[in-house]
Amino acid sequence: MKITIVAGARPNFMKVAPIIKAIKQAQEKGKDIEYRLVHTGQHYDKKMSADFFEQLCIPEPDVNLGAGGGSQGEQTAAIMIKFEKELQENKPDVVLVVGDVTSTLACTITAKKLCIDVVHVEAGIRSGDRTMPEEINRIVTDAICDHFFTTSEIANQHLRESGIQRNKIHFVGNTMIDTLFQNLTRIKQPDIWAQYQLSKGHYFLITLHRPANVDDAGNLENLLDVILENTNDLPVIFPVHPRTKKILDVIQYSNPKLIQVDPMGYLEFIYLVKNAKAVITDSGGITEETTVLNIPCLTLRNSTERPETVTIGTNELVGTDPLNLIPYLNQLQHGKWKDSGIPPLWNGKTANRIVAKLFELYVIKDSKNKIASEN
Repeated sequence: MKITIVAGARPNFMKVAPIIKAIKQAQEKGKDIEYRLVHTGQHYDKKMSADFFEQLCIPEPDVNLGAGGGSQGEQTAAIMIKFEKELQENKPDVVLVVGDVTSTLACTITAKKLCIDVVHVEAGIRSGDRTMPEEINRIVTDAICDHFFTTSEIANQHLRESGIQRNKIHFVGNTMIDTLFQNLTRIKQPDIWAQYQLSKGHYFLITLHRPANVDDAGNLENLLDVILENTNDLPVIFPVHPRTKKILDVIQYSNPKLIQVDPMGYLEFIYLVKNAKAVITDSGGITEETTVLNIPCLTLRNSTERPETVTIGTNELVGTDPLNLIPYLNQLQHGKWKDSGIPPLWNGKTANRIVAKLFELYVIKDSKNKIASEN
């Protein structure tokens, strides 16, 4: 079985790392499986790309398509053109895509036009907000791929409601959590820990990059003001996304409580998450990690594609109005937060389940079909 694995953006790297590890374990057991790792180049900043391959022990990609930059349309087209050539030169039995970034959409369309099967890891998640590019990527990818590896029963339900056959839906768990468990003993204290005399449970961590929160300078300034005014005297650590940095540089925002730093490697960032009093974010993936690490999380969005982090986990959906943060921050200051748990199958063994299912789908079934045709 030959698999082409696609990675293009920072969250992809965290999701493919355990799958590659599980494939290597299968190879060591003599299993007939090969993989080719394709980096589309969607994220080309070193902190957003190369460092993740190094830290998560992902081997160098077999090819980097170098399709970063430009508008979404330009980037989608560039990936499709280059990935088509890649597949023609190195045809696999199946293409494996992860998540919901532009690379996922572009490579799925390209593979299907070449009549190559596609499996989607993290299929079926929906926010219900079609103004988000990621939501369009999810919908289109799930509409045309062949098999669906899901993180939750809610995702399964979304797929069933859209007409997907049950035998194509495979509830396996969350590879992001595999990566978390595999690296918890390796996380690194970042330099700012000593520099700012940080200590466990005595700082807030924020990440902001969504247009609704950061593109309007006045709105971003107001949001930061509310956070800083309602976190008492605790420092607020802010690894600044390149998109957000452009706005902050224009307004020259500063506050002695706000510690603005460059994007971090995975191991340093998870160290900060694990030891924070709480995380304030507009990301989706971080809400999964805070849930497993039992760290309170406040999500600055009006919808989430990961509702299990709210119904089961530590996450609360705050909305985009900064004033909505105040009662939640008050709860934290009084040491109160809701009871939480970990969603089913988020146990660090998802990648092994994925590889086992791939064998079942593309090796065992193929063998049976060949025997049946010969008879």
